[in-house]
Amino acid sequence: MSSAVGAGLAFAFGAFALLAAQQRRYAELRLQVDKAEQADRRRTMMAEQHELQLYLLRKAIDDPDLAAVFSIAEAESPAQQRQFLFANALYTNALLAYRIGVVNWEELHGHVRVMCANPIFRQYWQATRHQRASLKDSSDEARVGYMTDILIRELEESESDEWWVVGEPPAEDQPPAKERPPSEGQPPGG
Repeated sequence: MSSAVGAGLAFAFGAFALLAAQQRRYAELRLQVDKAEQADRRRTMMAEQHELQLYLLRKAIDDPDLAAVFSIAEAESPAQQRQFLFANALYTNALLAYRIGVVNWEELHGHVRVMCANPIFRQYWQATRHQRASLKDSSDEARVGYMTDILIRELEESESDEWWVVGEPPAEDQPPAKERPPSEGQPPGG
């Protein structure tokens, strides 16, 4: 009888251990699903916020009175202010594409390089540099801003007309340098 009891206890212990392992695995999977759902909700909220941002930008581009409220970048004319607002829309769109995973770091570098090749974008970037000064170094926006600073500097220093080959992306996890590139504080093109 004792061997039957021993076998029963061993079976019960084995079943209990199997059940405990299954519960741990279920909890791990549930945690992974919860994290994926949370990331998906965040991407959805970012996309919705971006849609609202673009709506407000369109209104500001269409109405100089609203543009004066929307941007603190000093523009020389209403036309330049609309250009700056459009440059902001291009930049924030590229940043969002990276944040939600539509483009990777290297692809983002290519998109930003195209923007930086444009002198109006570089003027916008210079005019808004103070707005980026308070960004947390670990934020996506600070790291992308740093990449943009580097690209602008490299494009301005390049002796080649082939802007599409200028610069390599910094490491994706590299935090922005505390000191800004030399082009900071200098007027665009100077």
